[in-house]
Amino acid sequence: ITVLVLSEKEKISGDALTNLNIIQGMGLDIRYLPDEQGWQSQEKDLLHAHYLIDAILGTGLNSPVRGYYARVIEDINKSNKPVMAIDIPSGLNADNGTVMGVAVKANLTVTFGLPKVGQLIFPGCDLVGRLVRIDISIPDSISQKVPEQFRLIEPEDFSDLLVEDREDIHKGHRGHLFILAGSTGKTGAATLAAKAAIRAGAGLVTVGVPEALNPILEEKLTEAMTVPLPQTSEGTLSIAALSDAERVLEGKTALAIGPGISTNPETVELVRAIVQSCKVPMLIDADGLNALVGALDTVKACGDRTVLTPHPGEMSRLTGASTAQIQGDRIATATEFVKSHGFHLVLKGARTLVTLPDGLVFINPTGNKALASGGSGDVLTGLIGGFLARRWPVDKAAIAGTYIHGLAADWLAEEVGTVGIMAGDLLDVIPTIITTLYEGNWPLKNPPPHFDLK
Repeated sequence: ITVLVLSEKEKISGDALTNLNIIQGMGLDIRYLPDEQGWQSQEKDLLHAHYLIDAILGTGLNSPVRGYYARVIEDINKSNKPVMAIDIPSGLNADNGTVMGVAVKANLTVTFGLPKVGQLIFPGCDLVGRLVRIDISIPDSISQKVPEQFRLIEPEDFSDLLVEDREDIHKGHRGHLFILAGSTGKTGAATLAAKAAIRAGAGLVTVGVPEALNPILEEKLTEAMTVPLPQTSEGTLSIAALSDAERVLEGKTALAIGPGISTNPETVELVRAIVQSCKVPMLIDADGLNALVGALDTVKACGDRTVLTPHPGEMSRLTGASTAQIQGDRIATATEFVKSHGFHLVLKGARTLVTLPDGLVFINPTGNKALASGGSGDVLTGLIGGFLARRWPVDKAAIAGTYIHGLAADWLAEEVGTVGIMAGDLLDVIPTIITTLYEGNWPLKNPPPHFDLK
């Protein structure tokens, strides 16, 4: 074992000095390389090493890595050697997962005490490799005082709700979801959402669509009911549909609004009116979200029973921040938005975040690039909407829908790969995922996502 210390020996102090004294007593080969000239003299050792251990920078990093340390990190990444990072890969922001200029790409990260948020979300989770938590004897009396702000979604968070135990259950017990969706050219969005809600176990689903599109939905949907509603000249839902839509909504247990609905001014007016009058749990997605730009305060009173499911582009329109700003710190974006408005927020993307009105953030470990396909968001809308219709608590509906949606994509990735997967392919997998999780089993061939945090 060779230890390369990127400092002069005389400048080492505190805990670092204590540990240096320990390894000196072990008789290890310790070399002090305080500058690039010294590093260059040892570079060849990287080529001969079997394994590299990164212990350069820790979790307190709050500025970009530059100069000498940046050069060393770049050389580590170029070496193509297996790398284990201690606590966190050097250069990775522990709080939000961003790369601070340059960061080590590790194969394995051994983290101390509690996992760091930046290790669980992109791009950080792509740099840690397998993440293993090590107990370093932090007393429970201390760790329990750390406020719980972040959690990784696990099946135990919702699996008890997935399947009803009663044998005499009927469709009414499983709730009735009303979906307002679709416009000319976008009947697929309404179709996918409706089918996903049925796959989630909703007893009944009714879809309200522009009247000219109703025959198309009648053809596409066998199990769901449809309602033709007044439309604009552009084939979108009209404000004239409000009274009919409110009548249909009576007696329903949840509302999902937005997939393929368009941003026609009349449709925007309809969306704003219906979400204001809605008294049941609801999910707002896609153009339903676009209709709320500049008008979020009008539905603020509905926050604790409402789920918003924006992708970064929609989140940009809702907040006024650029997509780059949102992706640069998804955690801060989500928590600040929820603090201001009180909604349940599902910020879609790699490592989707489910943020609750109380500020608790759930990080979703499931899903993959197979979801980068048109219509996958409509399936998520139907899943969460279906769970809402089943009278689940709003937080559990959002958490479960997000997790199962990603897990269905993971199942497909194992079976057929991630290329060419259609959103509709997710639908046939969902019942198997739900039943397997309810039984306490794991539906994939591979173990759960690469975190060993117990």
